[in-house]
Amino acid sequence: MVGTLGIWNMVKEGSKVFLRKITYDDTPFIVKWRNNERVRNNFIYREVFTEEGHNSWMKNKVETGEVIQLIICEKETGRPVGSVYLRDVDMDLKEAEYGIFIGEDDALGKGYGNEAATLMCEYAAREIGLKRLILRVFTDNEPARKSYEHAGFVKTEDLPGVECSDGEVRDMILMEKKLADMVE
Repeated sequence: MVGTLGIWNMVKEGSKVFLRKITYDDTPFIVKWRNNERVRNNFIYREVFTEEGHNSWMKNKVETGEVIQLIICEKETGRPVGSVYLRDVDMDLKEAEYGIFIGEDDALGKGYGNEAATLMCEYAAREIGLKRLILRVFTDNEPARKSYEHAGFVKTEDLPGVECSDGEVRDMILMEKKLADMVE
């Protein structure tokens, strides 16, 4: 059963998940998920997340429109399981950087990420009017790369030797998806 918050804030719905607008009430989820070692190690920024830091992100990035962040919820239960977002939204160029994470370990391998990626791409094209999304992914993050390819992203560039906030250096690739074909 989907809670009232989920129904009122729903943005896109699929067969497995729905996406809803993020609220300050989601801060404990985001902090928990981004501090999960599995999630943290797949980001360049690896510092410990705090409620204060996330609330600042909400105020300075989400509320200003620089970031569009949605919560991924299981369709059947309404349980939040992760987040998908568009950052550095540039309405002049009509592009943004795409990002996603599944924060709940028991939600992995169920196709939630694949469906959320497709839903967010449709939302970016049809509701926001974006024409192109880019993303960066570590070369050894095979599940993420496969999910991105499933959503239609293609590799455009190698990004060797990217330094993470904790000093680790890893190779990444840049991928893009052109959204013009998604507009009806």
